[in-house]
Amino acid sequence: MLLLTGWLTGCADGAAEHRLQDYQQRLASSLKLSPPDTATPDNIGAFPEREARRFPLEDIRQSLLDIYALRGCHISNLVAKRNNQLGRVAAPSQRWLYELKLWRRLSDCWNTDVPDALDADDRQRLARLTQLKTERLPRASWNALFDSSEWADSFSRASSPLPPDALDAVNEQLPALAYLREATLHQFDPRWTPDSATLEGHLNTLRQRPLTAELLRALLLTEQRLTEASALLETALARAGDCHAPEATPPLPDMASLNRWLTRLEAQSARWLGAIRDLLDAHPLEPPPAVADYRHRWLSLDNPDAPWSAMVTARERHQALRQRLTKRCR
Repeated sequence: MLLLTGWLTGCADGAAEHRLQDYQQRLASSLKLSPPDTATPDNIGAFPEREARRFPLEDIRQSLLDIYALRGCHISNLVAKRNNQLGRVAAPSQRWLYELKLWRRLSDCWNTDVPDALDADDRQRLARLTQLKTERLPRASWNALFDSSEWADSFSRASSPLPPDALDAVNEQLPALAYLREATLHQFDPRWTPDSATLEGHLNTLRQRPLTAELLRALLLTEQRLTEASALLETALARAGDCHAPEATPPLPDMASLNRWLTRLEAQSARWLGAIRDLLDAHPLEPPPAVADYRHRWLSLDNPDAPWSAMVTARERHQALRQRLTKRCR
């Protein structure tokens, strides 16, 4: 009945939980110890609130006469679209595309003979507007990501550990991060052409599942269960007794299948978190403090307290304890 109850609990909590608890129970049986009391892993931290993760972009007010004076730059239609009802409620990604298109038209215009045909005030206005839009563009591209529901949902706390058989989801979503990084790096490159459908398609890929949260929760769960399993090994190592006693060197349960999953979880998580790192580093801005703190605590591959490094450490420690127990009486 106890085994059946544990199996049902594992299924209720997910495939990852079931695999880890199954190993714990087999290990406890081999060591002639009681299975550990499993603790519920902490959830991942809450993703920063919207206002704490985005850059404010105040509207730049220009009169119709001022815009008309710059008609040679062909920006009137763009400004009108931005100011209509649909433009005001556009998604952050579309606002970035608008800012990008407007900056390119202004920048191109500045390098033509149009400024020479303007009076001094209008020429100064064009120079100032071009400079302001140049400064705003990296903020707009940051907000296209961090102000989007698709990105925020990837960090949803209302998620479960990623199942072992779902690790290919990393391969499916990595192209989205690669495109977003490419768009960020090349937004000032006139040879690169943005495409709204492609951008929205990649953002929609991120919507398919909260992959970041699922990977982090799988890492937290694995660290917790391996730490509990390691406590069993430490208990066995601490037992006094003659090396000739049968219980001195118990046969340990095979964990080859579990290790194959853990190796892949470690590798896929590193690929995903590395891609997030590269995407954030592509932005030429210091991130808001709340994002920097979240990144260090939860997404880092270097911080020993972050989920990935903590899981790797727990796994290495568990393997070392198994080897110590196996070799203790040789």
